[in-house]
Amino acid sequence: MLLVDDQPLQRLGYRMVIEAQSDLEVVGEAGDGAQAVSMTRALRPDVLLMDVRMPVLDGIEATRRIVGSGAASRVLVLTTFDLDEYVYGALRAGASGFLLKDVPPADLLTGVRAVAAGDAMVSPGVTRRLIDAFAGHLPDPETGHTAAEELLGRLTDRERDVLPLVARGCSNAEIARLLTVSEATVKSHIGRILTKLRLRDRVQIVVLAYESGIVRRGDNPPP
Repeated sequence: MLLVDDQPLQRLGYRMVIEAQSDLEVVGEAGDGAQAVSMTRALRPDVLLMDVRMPVLDGIEATRRIVGSGAASRVLVLTTFDLDEYVYGALRAGASGFLLKDVPPADLLTGVRAVAAGDAMVSPGVTRRLIDAFAGHLPDPETGHTAAEELLGRLTDRERDVLPLVARGCSNAEIARLLTVSEATVKSHIGRILTKLRLRDRVQIVVLAYESGIVRRGDNPPP
């Protein structure tokens, strides 16, 4: 794992939490995005913990370059959510998820392991906050009508039921309850959605759904 933050004490805190785990290892630290890009090429970490606001090169552009290079490394953004207005950009750049900097250590470790395993770390509650905060930055849904129809045309009826629920921040358990199916079935549907739409993870489902107009500003998941 590569720790990327311009605050040495912040990196030290992450290192102490991570290195206390037998299955996790810190391979390096970077103080800015440019260092993160070069160190990713050299060290090939499985996961980067990426700050957003840094000198030289910010976390968004660093994420874009790392993902664009084809590197297998996955980026988990750590942010002070209420201050950073760049998280949506980081997700568009290819980050596999994000956590708040004040997240409890146990949740940080859960996020790291999830991203390392190929999953996206976007908890339903935080997804809803992201959508609410950044909906104003998204295109007018009406402009995405044709794109939405084209994308949905690739999916089965059940997959079209599942996709907007994922985008609205529902967990697999919530989707299973709403559609009266098992969680395993939900996971299978999500896997097929990712394959058909050529998306990497759950985060990209959220981004695509809002940009295409499949889900609209102000939409909420059913109770």
